[in-house]
Amino acid sequence: MVEADPVNKNRWLILCIVLAAEIMDLLDSTIVNVAGPSLQQQLGATPAALQWVIGGYTLTLGAGLVIGARLADRYSRRNIFLIGVTSFTFSSFLCAIAPTIEALIAFRLIQGFAAALVLPHVIGFIRDVFPLAEIGKAFAIFGPVFGLGGILGPVIGGFLIDSNIASTGWRAVFLVNIPIGIVVMALGWIYLPKNASDHSITIDLVGSLLIIASSGFLLLPLIQGQQAGWPLWTFISLIVSLLGFLIFTFQQRWVISRNRSPLVDPDIFESRTYNLGLAGIFIFFAGFTGVYLIITLFLQIGQGYSASGAGVANIAIALGTAVGGALSGAVLAEKFGTRVLQFGALAQITGALLIFIALPDMQSFNFWHIAPGMFVSGFGTGLVVAALFDAILLAIKDDLVSSASGVLSAIQSLGASVGVAIFGTIFFNQVATGQIDTGFKNALLLQVGLVCVFLVITFFLPKKAVGSPEFAH
Repeated sequence: MVEADPVNKNRWLILCIVLAAEIMDLLDSTIVNVAGPSLQQQLGATPAALQWVIGGYTLTLGAGLVIGARLADRYSRRNIFLIGVTSFTFSSFLCAIAPTIEALIAFRLIQGFAAALVLPHVIGFIRDVFPLAEIGKAFAIFGPVFGLGGILGPVIGGFLIDSNIASTGWRAVFLVNIPIGIVVMALGWIYLPKNASDHSITIDLVGSLLIIASSGFLLLPLIQGQQAGWPLWTFISLIVSLLGFLIFTFQQRWVISRNRSPLVDPDIFESRTYNLGLAGIFIFFAGFTGVYLIITLFLQIGQGYSASGAGVANIAIALGTAVGGALSGAVLAEKFGTRVLQFGALAQITGALLIFIALPDMQSFNFWHIAPGMFVSGFGTGLVVAALFDAILLAIKDDLVSSASGVLSAIQSLGASVGVAIFGTIFFNQVATGQIDTGFKNALLLQVGLVCVFLVITFFLPKKAVGSPEFAH
């Protein structure tokens, strides 16, 4: 008789440890959204510099996710997770003491890469320590945390900045990570399970550099282009970025042909449906990440809201996201399949148009005019986010899901970075002319356009997994 594997008695504590790390990482993707005016006043941050502080984090996070996952295969999940948490905590301290905006940007780039050493392993730990009968309960906790982590960033950041504890101001949004990080490091060292490392796995340094460089060449002109007047180098940079990603796919095949370990299995890109899904996730996250940043900037720069006031305003979005995510995860996604993505897209479009209509002019503005639209938009976000990854991965064979999922996460972060860059450029271009409400409206119209493209893409996503009888028909 074969005995069942023993159940880890510390599994719920381990869940808390990895979720605490995930919360830190996700919050820091948006927690500085409300720090713009403070950074402008105290560090002299330009609009482009603000976009780098916010978008630079998600840039290196996205570029590093696939690398972080591969490092764990070679050196063990536990070791890389602990190194990531330690690096994230220390880089948070560096961000908090940054003397200049240039230093803050550099430390944020480091912080994003450190987060990439943490995030890919959370699901792996959950699967390692929970028995099959309980894993659903664990993921029921994980889902809302993942969905709300980034959305709640401005709420928490606003209160930290305005509380001005010990005169820390905006620096508090980074200092808050230090005690949490220390606790996660200590408990993680004691309780996280040790899994085997495989030193036969090689780390593809060339592929890693291609991803990082291509991502950088993509974001650089999108942030600096407007300020520089769109010179020739901005267009060359975009072309180089696209060529870099294309070269990466061929380089990964070359790595496989030499019997080495690729960062990404290039076979995932043979599925046209999956490639459409990549485009969809890029467009969707660029749209809602960008416009939610602009809502916060509009309230602070255009309406004089404090950091905490702008943070509280984001509760409307967070609440809508929570409701939409809960309904999608518990009922709608299983019942309606990929159609829930279409419901969510339509809800986002409706929410953006409600906000647009409620902005007659700056003089008669009241937050409660746009609150319903923010809730509806958040509701649509929740519907989509809860079901989007699974819907796209239905197009991938089981043996490729791990690689495909890592690329999706990377594209999600890269899309968020591009969204910050494009929406920030559109908004600040109008701020410079004093037409702040026009900048906000332009951002809303751009989001509607992007979500419409995403909506079209959802009709090409499969309702059943590859290899299932239903899919064959």
